[in-house]
Amino acid sequence: MSFRSIEQLLRRNSKTKISQSIATGIHDQKEEKSVQSLRESLLASNQLPEKFDDYHVLLRFLRMRGFDVLKAKATFLNMLKWREDFAVDAIAKDFKVEEYDALKRCYPHGFHGVDKFGRPLYIERIGLVDLNKLMQVMSIDRYVKYHISEQEKTISLRYPACSLAAKKHISSTTAILDVKGLGMNNFSKAAREMFIEIQKIDSNYYPETLNQLYIINAGSGFRALWKVLKAFMEARTLAKIQVLGTNYLSTILQTIEPSNLPDFLGGTCTCSATGGCLLQDKGPWTDTRIIHASEEPSARHVDPTSGKKRTLGMLLEDNKVRDEMSENIQQNPVNEQIFGKIQELEDCAVQTKEVLETLICKQKELAIHILQLRKLLGDEAHAEKKQE
Repeated sequence: MSFRSIEQLLRRNSKTKISQSIATGIHDQKEEKSVQSLRESLLASNQLPEKFDDYHVLLRFLRMRGFDVLKAKATFLNMLKWREDFAVDAIAKDFKVEEYDALKRCYPHGFHGVDKFGRPLYIERIGLVDLNKLMQVMSIDRYVKYHISEQEKTISLRYPACSLAAKKHISSTTAILDVKGLGMNNFSKAAREMFIEIQKIDSNYYPETLNQLYIINAGSGFRALWKVLKAFMEARTLAKIQVLGTNYLSTILQTIEPSNLPDFLGGTCTCSATGGCLLQDKGPWTDTRIIHASEEPSARHVDPTSGKKRTLGMLLEDNKVRDEMSENIQQNPVNEQIFGKIQELEDCAVQTKEVLETLICKQKELAIHILQLRKLLGDEAHAEKKQE
């Protein structure tokens, strides 16, 4: 079940450009030229597997490398080699987590709904992790494989399902990291090794899939730890992270509806009937109608009310999948153009925010370097005066 299959289905069954835009998004002309250049270079060297012959996959690697096509190609090929060496396809297909319930008990984490844009919302209560029990339940090697299997599921299922539900292209995640009680004293060597390995995998092989990370309940202990952890992270990632104290709620509610936020974080969701908010993998990807819509073209869907087979195009026409706005857009070409422009502007706004955050991070780095150089000059001047 891949994003590519959904894109093909949308194009085959849709009568308007709207469904196509769900799969492909709105393309920036300059970015599109860079993607085409990277694609042609990979095709020329026969190094572009069909599975990764995707506009947004290539775009992620270009953004990672500042749209330097040669560097993006090298990083892309490094990803392919890692996948082969680490047997990632086999992990995605065959890896089973027999320790799932025990893992969740000693390491509370999981996906829980979506943010206001429609992106998957991921939550970790890392301050509650019992590391000793975690190491007994699952080795670092198995945890890394578990993490990879979850990343693959997000790419192949969660993002496509969210795209169908939101009726626009979704390819990144919003995350909340609750670090209450976490500090230098309880962040062991094993925890550091796991963090570094996971950070390396996410940054190098699944680039540009983080929209925003909110680190909440950060006390003085964590802030001291954060100074160490930042050294292992790239500027482009740090630009997407906000470290917040206990008064975080107003900030995250700008991005996340209270109904998608668990009550233990200040939201209104309890998921009490199903064992807790972080145990359910709650989101559009568990909606059977969305899942059916993402199956291969050969699969047809039977409507239980009529007994008739339904195609993806029919599902998209259903009122439970399409809202009144989409129906009006289909009937009115002018509305369709307006809708397309809205999506284009929303995408530009997101990209502008990312660029500004990166520039702010770079500005801070430059300010630090300037201070260091000034200090160096001052030290040299002081030494010269002593010699005189």
